Amino acid sequence: MPSPDDPLFEEARRQMTVCVVCKFCNGYCDVFRAADERPALTDGDLMYLANLCHHCRTCWYACQYRPPHTLAVALPAVLTRVRTRSWRRCVGFGPPGGPALLALVATLLVPVLALLLVPAEVLFAAHSGPGAFHAVIPRGPMVWGAALAVLAPVGLVAVAMARFWRMIGGGSPRAVWRALPDTLRAILALRNLRGGGPGCNDRDDRVSSGRRHAHHLVLWGFLLTLAATLAAAVAHHLVGMRAPYPWISAPVLLGTVGGVALLVGIAGMAWIKHRSDPAPDALESRPAEWTLLAVLGATAATGLALLVLRETAAMGLLLALHLGTVLAFFVTLPFGKMMHAPFRALALLRTTIEHQSSDRRHDRTTPPV
Repeated sequence: MPSPDDPLFEEARRQMTVCVVCKFCNGYCDVFRAADERPALTDGDLMYLANLCHHCRTCWYACQYRPPHTLAVALPAVLTRVRTRSWRRCVGFGPPGGPALLALVATLLVPVLALLLVPAEVLFAAHSGPGAFHAVIPRGPMVWGAALAVLAPVGLVAVAMARFWRMIGGGSPRAVWRALPDTLRAILALRNLRGGGPGCNDRDDRVSSGRRHAHHLVLWGFLLTLAATLAAAVAHHLVGMRAPYPWISAPVLLGTVGGVALLVGIAGMAWIKHRSDPAPDALESRPAEWTLLAVLGATAATGLALLVLRETAAMGLLLALHLGTVLAFFVTLPFGKMMHAPFRALALLRTTIEHQSSDRRHDRTTPPV
């Protein structure tokens, strides 16, 4: 239902109503077609549209009603604010001090504990060969610490996703299954970062594919590092190998390529963000964006540094620092910008279900030629 007492949703509803009437931007992305099908524009509708938005900013530069026009349509900014509000509403709470402080504390926690609990002659010694990592941090604390650090945040994300799915209308299991292939293609291709074809307005009114390419590097780099983690688990539990693994092994090769791709993509996104026109943005969201880039970048950089220096005396502290950055990523997962990934995936799944349903209705009502 609409919430007239919430100024943010009321403003988003006003601006989106102008867009629904105008229709000039309908070919740019999925947001405008989805808005056309939601005349009521309830809070759930607005949260769905906000998470469907990929913030390519093309509509801002195309809009004749943007500020200083009296209608003051600034859709990218208001949808960013609604998007952030939707994450907070579905999670239900946030950390004191915000995600940035939580990330900093988590990153430093493991190195500080290592300095306090691991003897200096062990922490700062050179270790090599299978099991070298566990000579510094025993496997038991590492596994149980990782389990506790991962399960609670991932559980929070799962609960938030279930709440969001109900808010936006959900879908039957059969409809979800039918829509999954097209949804995965849309996610992996970043279709909504094409600005309708020529690209997005990464920095100003000129179109470019730079932001989509940088996102692709980050996306595929992240997936490769996850694959490296799974490969390491298989190597340990099924093959009997112990970390650190040889240079020519699936965990190392996948992790190296993924880490480099992450760093290049993050550098590209940071450069674009630094040089971009701030007018279409909700500037209060910038700290969360920079925090995510910093955490991902630190995780990739420390992982690569650990790989290169794993047989030196620096390995022990680097291992602790890398584990700290991984901890920071997971504990901030439900509270920061990374929530855009699962929520956007659900929004894309919902829009695919709607498109397929609309196509089937059209096929049934179109007479054969």
